[in-house]
Amino acid sequence: MSTTAKATARAGSNIAFIKYWGVADASLNLPLNNSISMTLGDLYTTTTVEWDPDSPLNADTLQIDGAAATGSKAERVSRHLDRVAQLAGIDRPPARVASHNNFPMASGIASSASAFAALSVAAAAALGLHLDTRALSALARKGSGSASRSLFGGYVEWERGCDDASSIAHPLQPADHWALIDLVAVVSTAEKTVSSASGHTLAHTSPLNTARIASLDRALAQVRSALATRNLAELGPAIEQDALAMHAVMMTSSPSLLYWQPATLAILQAVRRWRANEGLPVYFTIDAGPNVHLICEPAAAAAVSSRLQQLDGVQAVLSSGPGAGTTLIQEALF
Repeated sequence: MSTTAKATARAGSNIAFIKYWGVADASLNLPLNNSISMTLGDLYTTTTVEWDPDSPLNADTLQIDGAAATGSKAERVSRHLDRVAQLAGIDRPPARVASHNNFPMASGIASSASAFAALSVAAAAALGLHLDTRALSALARKGSGSASRSLFGGYVEWERGCDDASSIAHPLQPADHWALIDLVAVVSTAEKTVSSASGHTLAHTSPLNTARIASLDRALAQVRSALATRNLAELGPAIEQDALAMHAVMMTSSPSLLYWQPATLAILQAVRRWRANEGLPVYFTIDAGPNVHLICEPAAAAAVSSRLQQLDGVQAVLSSGPGAGTTLIQEALF
């Protein structure tokens, strides 16, 4: 490698219908259970990676949303670049990385999923490293478990697996199979005080974790069936139950994780009220954060969005349908 090599990738965030929470093997980021998600077309991360063996810098540089990133964030990215260089079988040159999110990061909208999916594809491409989708999914998983799913478009399942090669994601249905809408009710844009990566290590301390894991084979089957038949009335109860079960595990871990804010609970109560009193077909799910994702079909989206914006504590409403998997693009960030 004798010249500067640069590439840019764009990856959609994803919203998990059956959640990933807790690790079976922290060194490989192997999960305790399978998970299923929808890759989002309109909430995404763009990342440019430049490898430069002639750089006078002795370390990587990282910018996130226009600001220099240091500390644990930069170290996490550098560790991932180490993995890419190791796969390429090269001595590790320094890298310049710039990443931009078009949505609030680290607040429960799966920014690490899109970030490490984009980083994996851009870093590999910049080295001329040709990896198939299985290898890319395994690579992205080591940076952030949910990133293994953002490699693919549409509706995706991440297999728990038993080792590095088998714990990978694969598509269930393409993006154009079902035009679901994810309306994200943003109640906070602040970064979480406890990251998802740290929270995963606490799942086993909850007395409820074993029960949640034991219930998931049935829930996974229900979600697969609902997606195949485009049945929101079947999908909705399953995703709500698992979101509540995951947060129950968080709340009863040691130490306890309580991501919800008053507006979070107000939205959950409102969604149930809208369904019961108005027949509005909408269901909620929540990732590791205070913001609430409302899942509905296009015909209900305007009514749901309008009602959300009238609730106290809702700062903004983001909207996305299903989108494509991670792709290389020409527009570099530097």
